[in-house]
Amino acid sequence: MEIEIEDMCFSYGSVPVLKNVELKLEGPRFVSILGPNGVGKSTLIHCMNKILEPTSGKVFIDGEDVNGISIKDLAKQVGYVPYSANDTFPLSVVDTVLMGRHPHSNWKSLDSDLDVVYATLKVLGISRLALRPFNALSAGQHQKVMLARGLVQEPKVLLLDEPTSNLDIRHQLDVTRLLRDLAYEKNILVIMISHDINIAAKYADEVIMMHGGTIFSVGTPEEVITAENLQTVYGVTSEVIIDNGRPHVILRDAMRMEDEDDECDD
Repeated sequence: MEIEIEDMCFSYGSVPVLKNVELKLEGPRFVSILGPNGVGKSTLIHCMNKILEPTSGKVFIDGEDVNGISIKDLAKQVGYVPYSANDTFPLSVVDTVLMGRHPHSNWKSLDSDLDVVYATLKVLGISRLALRPFNALSAGQHQKVMLARGLVQEPKVLLLDEPTSNLDIRHQLDVTRLLRDLAYEKNILVIMISHDINIAAKYADEVIMMHGGTIFSVGTPEEVITAENLQTVYGVTSEVIIDNGRPHVILRDAMRMEDEDDECDD
């Protein structure tokens, strides 16, 4: 599976959000998108799956312009897990996840669809929640159920908008590791927006760093996650060390360091 974006721009009215984006990604691979708030990360993946239509430019999936693909056919290829599960479905977890099977379903497929749902709940370690009401779950449980709903689409591309945002640190690591493993076990392209630079650095095969509505840097974590790039994109002072072959960011408080220097001069 391959996604290619050619000279894509997007604006909300007269306000530009994405500018001349050029990008090519191939699976199986686990890709993490990094960048500060408001740089267009969510808009980028929304243009990939037709939630939004680019103002100009094109998005291709395996060489086919997404504008020419129906929503149902696109959903057979591209799964999407939104930023947060604000929906309060009056349904059980099983029925909520089963909604993700809609692109593949027909009148006689319920049993096989349920097999996929229960297998996915087991993989995510949430089988015990199967019959619980979705709207009675915690925020973290909501997020895992929404992840399950995306996975049961059996997509070739899985887009995720901060899927670990409501999880504690242990479950952030567990889910991110799982997504990396699924990319290769299921032979899919997994693209995840993240605000945790160190978790992205630990697991991603490729990192996309965005800045000012465009792609600032693309490459391996070692190539992209550097002190210079973090200073330019995030405006932070940091030290980047290598831990088990991967970059690890140690943030520095530049203002505090200046205060300490002034005290030493006194």
